[in-house]
Parts: sequence; C-alpha cells; structure tokens
Amino acid sequence: MYAIIATGGKQYKVSEGDTIYIEKLENEVDSEVTFPVLMLSGDTIEVGSPYVEGASVTGKVVRHGRGKKIVVLKYKSKKNYRRKAGHRQPFTQVEITKVNV
Repeated sequence: MYAIIATGGKQYKVSEGDTIYIEKLENEVDSEVTFPVLMLSGDTIEVGSPYVEGASVTGKVVRHGRGKKIVVLKYKSKKNYRRKAGHRQPFTQVEITKVNV
C-alpha cells in the first residue's frame, strides 16, 4: 500500500517505513507530523478531490538540515560582470510511520 501526499508545494509517493526529505517544517525533532492524502493505493485506488476523506499519513521528524551547496554564477560577456553566490536549501527528514485508511 502506498499514498501520495502533498507538502511544501510538492507531492511525494510514500509507504510505511519510508524516509523522505521535504521542505523545512517548524516541528521539533521526534515530534509527530500528519499529512493529508491525495491518492491512496491498496486493493483499490482511491483518488481524492482534493484529499481522500478519512485518510492521513503520520510520520516522525528525524532531523532538520541543509542540503548540498548550489553555486549560482551570473556572467555577462564583455561587460566585466561576474557574480558568484551559494545556496543551501533547508530540509526536514521525516520517517513515515503509518498510513491511516
């Protein structure tokens, strides 16, 4: 059984025991977090509009962190214009504990 959840403007396919990296949440480490379900697949497939009634996914916040550095380089030829900046996207690691039907 798996479920499609939405958080942080993105959708994730999850099942019990999965570990996902999502956009940073304000929850504390080791706290429970609940996500609404967009689609649920088991014996039959249930699609919500927008969410499946009575279904949810619970997970445990494992840690917060920042991703690998991305180098942003801007350059215009013949104009002596060069800009270099770095960016590290914050994330939250969540372990999926239960898919509630």
